[in-house]
Amino acid sequence: MITLKTYNRKELEDFISTGDFQQYDFLPITKHRALSHIQNPKSSDEDTLLILAFYEEKLIGYVGCFPDCFIIDGKEIRYAWLSTLYANPEYRKKRPAKALLKKVFEEYEGRIAITEFTKEAEALYNIMGVFEYIFPKEGKRYYFRTDAAKMIPEKKPETQSLKPLFQILDATANGLISIKNLIVPKPNFKYEVQDRIDKESADFINGFSGQRNADEINAFIDHPWILEGEKDEKYLFSSFAGTFKYFWIKIFDQDQKIKACLLLQLRDGYLKIPYFFPNGDADEVVRFLNYFIVTHKVKGFTSYQTVLNKEIQQSKGFSPIYERNFTREYLFHKNLLELLPDNFNPNYQDGDGDCMMT
Repeated sequence: MITLKTYNRKELEDFISTGDFQQYDFLPITKHRALSHIQNPKSSDEDTLLILAFYEEKLIGYVGCFPDCFIIDGKEIRYAWLSTLYANPEYRKKRPAKALLKKVFEEYEGRIAITEFTKEAEALYNIMGVFEYIFPKEGKRYYFRTDAAKMIPEKKPETQSLKPLFQILDATANGLISIKNLIVPKPNFKYEVQDRIDKESADFINGFSGQRNADEINAFIDHPWILEGEKDEKYLFSSFAGTFKYFWIKIFDQDQKIKACLLLQLRDGYLKIPYFFPNGDADEVVRFLNYFIVTHKVKGFTSYQTVLNKEIQQSKGFSPIYERNFTREYLFHKNLLELLPDNFNPNYQDGDGDCMMT
């Protein structure tokens, strides 16, 4: 019989500080991810943040919960994102994943949302019969440098022996791209690059509606789920990367007033824009991004920011070597949807939910 154990903020803190989380065959959470959950400004002391599944006292699965809320007409609607779900395949017949999901539904009264899920997880969520697809975001992925040595072996493991050849091809192609990029100019307008949101920026973004304010975004910048270093093989989700950094960008107009702010996330050569706050057109933002991509040797850039993508399509200076359309799907539990007004749209930014964390 499967037994389940839940952890709220205090219990998770004790679980980490005592080192008990390290006693199993695999890690149910990393220390830095646990600290981030504990510091989540939208998490209450009573919220369940982690659930472990055991069979005969052996850990066989876990699920992570990332509390959030909507404020609609002054009323708070609390819910949680599923941030991780793992079940040991050796115990699949015991159905630990279903047991974990049912416990999550119980803990949050079905007020659950999910995004950025794998195909395997999506199939399980659909089998549960309680989720609906809603609020999809259309986006683009732009590629600026070749990365065959990473991408081809990942998709076709049988080509692993050819990795040295792919590395030579990448070096040759990217060398030519670097020569071409020598002519990309530095922006001729004022901008600032910071490591977190300052008061001037916070005052600026307070004029925008959104799911997170400056303090909440800063909390996650200060407590990331990913650190720079070697991957811990005992943890099966994102935990370490060769490079992982946030950049807070301020762009000014001719009167030295903030025209746009954006948060960039750079991970192993791949760029995202979790948050974007433009006041007017985004021409300067595109020009800054072009310069940033060249100077930081960005390999690829993913954006679901509609206004920005439109500006990029119209720009003559922004020249990826290839681009693809992407759709980010969201699954909402029916119980959560019942609490939301008709035609409600959260207008999620790219980083809302747990998306800015990885």
